[in-house]
Amino acid sequence: MANEINIRNRRASFDYEFIEEYNAGMVLTGTEIKSIRAGKASLVDSYCYFNRGELWIKGMNISEYKLGTYYNHDERRERKLLLSRKELEKWERKTKESGLTIIPTRIFLNASGYAKIHIALAKGKKEFDKRETMKLKDAKKDMDRAMKH
Repeated sequence: MANEINIRNRRASFDYEFIEEYNAGMVLTGTEIKSIRAGKASLVDSYCYFNRGELWIKGMNISEYKLGTYYNHDERRERKLLLSRKELEKWERKTKESGLTIIPTRIFLNASGYAKIHIALAKGKKEFDKRETMKLKDAKKDMDRAMKH
């Protein structure tokens, strides 16, 4: 069974330059995973932070499950991410030393049906970097158009 769930943070690649990327697990409740499987999640304005050596995601929105009763979850609750101790220590060190941040880029379901989140260690782009990115995208579009004709 192929899963088409692929919720992206489109703004992330425009605002940040990715240095390192990793897939992590998430601690979710039953209604949260059902909402994700229905494609009802958003990564807009979300980010990750460390608290007592654990990695948490803040600002991720998972809509309430429409068939959930009083067991339904809080849409914007902070969720714990699951990484190995070694990875956590390495990324925490990098974020403290060099002022980098951890940005979620997409949510997907793996072959076993577990929800995973793709996170990136990122550095914020300056305004001129953003303009350069837009120029490169426009040039690529023009070249693709020229190749079709």
